[in-house]
Amino acid sequence: MKKRLIALTLAVLLVLALGACSGKADSKTIKVGATPAPHAEILEVAKEILAKEGYTLEIKEFDDYIMPNIAVEEGELDANYFQHITYMNGFNADNGTHLVSAGAIHYEPFGLYAGKTASLDALADGAQIAIPNDATNGGRALLLLQEQGLITLADDCGLEPTVQDIVDNPKNLEIVELEARLLPTTLQDVDMAVINGNYAIDA
Repeated sequence: MKKRLIALTLAVLLVLALGACSGKADSKTIKVGATPAPHAEILEVAKEILAKEGYTLEIKEFDDYIMPNIAVEEGELDANYFQHITYMNGFNADNGTHLVSAGAIHYEPFGLYAGKTASLDALADGAQIAIPNDATNGGRALLLLQEQGLITLADDCGLEPTVQDIVDNPKNLEIVELEARLLPTTLQDVDMAVINGNYAIDA
């Protein structure tokens, strides 16, 4: 029921977004990029809803956070569905793109997952923790590590801290920054990893 409600909201936003696209007001085909789970899965439900209204939803899956934004910027897609507003704004600032949000759907959970070490209490001095290497999700990861009492960040670090903002690291943790999609496969090599919800589901 929850997935269908999200899909219904998404379907409405996609129709509105299509109408806002220059020269596409009369089109009945909507091209959307998404990461596989849960985004593409939710789009499959939205596809059924849109079909009843005479729209065709074409879904293109991506396994990274960069190409779906480039595809929208270059007009290959009408929209994408995978990111939060903070990431999108950061992407625009870093790449000179002009992406805008059609609306809020849901917020991805974020978790700290055990790798070679099974619990926080068992983390040894110098343990490795992998986090996403993009500014917004990397910042979220560091804030999560601070919430767990593993590190302390500078008071003025804001919502997008970097490893340079770590002012106390009692266990001398090694923070390993990697592309978000690679984090699930690194669990066997690091003690723990902070992983985006969609990649955790896929794993």
